[in-house]
Amino acid sequence: ELVRILERASELRLNAVLLQIRPAADALYPSELEPWSEYLTGQQGRAPEPFYDPLQFAVEQAHARGIELHAWFNPYRAWAPSATGTAAPSHISRANPELVHRYGAFLWMDPGEPAVLRRSIDVIMDVVRRYDVDGVHLDDYFYPYRENDASGREIEFPDSGSYARYRAGGGALGRSDWRRNNVDRFVAQMYDEVKRAKPWVKVSISPIGTWRPNVVPQIIGFDAYESIFADARKWLVDGSLDFMVPQIYWPIARTDMSYPVLLDWWVRQNVRDRGLYAGIITSNVNFAPGPRAGWRADEILGQIYIARGRPGADGHVHFRMGTLMPKHAFAPISDTVPPERVDSIRADQRRLQARLDTLTTRLRDETYARPALVPLMPWLDDAPPPQPRATLRGSTLAITPGTGEASFLWVVQWRASDVAPGTPPWRTEVLPAATREWRAPAQEVWISAVDRLGNQSRPMRVTGAGER
Repeated sequence: ELVRILERASELRLNAVLLQIRPAADALYPSELEPWSEYLTGQQGRAPEPFYDPLQFAVEQAHARGIELHAWFNPYRAWAPSATGTAAPSHISRANPELVHRYGAFLWMDPGEPAVLRRSIDVIMDVVRRYDVDGVHLDDYFYPYRENDASGREIEFPDSGSYARYRAGGGALGRSDWRRNNVDRFVAQMYDEVKRAKPWVKVSISPIGTWRPNVVPQIIGFDAYESIFADARKWLVDGSLDFMVPQIYWPIARTDMSYPVLLDWWVRQNVRDRGLYAGIITSNVNFAPGPRAGWRADEILGQIYIARGRPGADGHVHFRMGTLMPKHAFAPISDTVPPERVDSIRADQRRLQARLDTLTTRLRDETYARPALVPLMPWLDDAPPPQPRATLRGSTLAITPGTGEASFLWVVQWRASDVAPGTPPWRTEVLPAATREWRAPAQEVWISAVDRLGNQSRPMRVTGAGER
């Protein structure tokens, strides 16, 4: 399944994949800190049979295709209703139950406990040190989204004990400010420790797209600052990350939570000029009759082009990959469905598949027709890698890495002869740096090296007669 996903990413010319490896204080890789995830094997604590390391496999397979692999962590969630089994003895809910609270249908680690901050950072740093990941990613789950009881009343998150200990120790912040400060300290400390270990590993966060209501007159919606105590604007302003992916999961034409208006607001907050990529909810492309009708491909394509046209927006991230896979997996139609409904359901499935096929075909052939390098991050490194050496014998380009910093990609460019009038003649191919031979489509090509932070060497001209 990982191979199919990465092959599809390569076909669509995506340049990075964010892979969730810690859904709920568990691990989709061998860990001495947390148990194997039931989302991988069906039983928490059970290793894959036959054994393999999914994260190591994903890193190797992504890099072999010239794709970055970012490890995606959930820092505080300990149990979700989608879990069907029981917690393993090493799971935090059993090994350290004093750090975990039941909140609605979830179990949640208490961000106010110093041991929780330390544990989550230890988990992240274990991965950073052991694996050649390109990035560390967090999504929008910090303090939990509010839950209601059976009567519909909002449940208060049960952190009175940790807050009382904070106040008893001389802390003066009000509870909401204290909660935000807990998350801020985690984000800043995690960033610093990642950079001390491996400065090139990118740190990113994907907050909900509305920081606070009324940041511009027409924008309403969710208050992440007060409801889940996530001051994402502060992290961007302080530089506690390398790129941000605000989840702007609303359509272009929706005025109260407008995609272009929110994108423009986030760009204006980016005073340090860190990476700013629009989070796009591609999974909203679906078919549902009536008022729940899903988005068409044009909505997603339009959002991509808006991000491309907005100075300060450096790219975009799709959620999620399943929507971009070649064939949508429809659940079998239940035997209990009345026979007269079966044809209608199958027709809806065909319409949805047509929408998905239209989206991926247009992405491949139009929007992503040409490859793109990852955006530069000069605050981490702005030195280009050494030029490669290359020779062209017949139609084979032989590539030898330069001496010094390892390259991540090769960029090969050539002038095509059979182009339609008005069409740019230059063609570009991006190759993984493990490539040593490549079939050249012309007898004159230019090749340059790219490091893992997007810095590009001076291009070198290669012909059948030699190189310059």
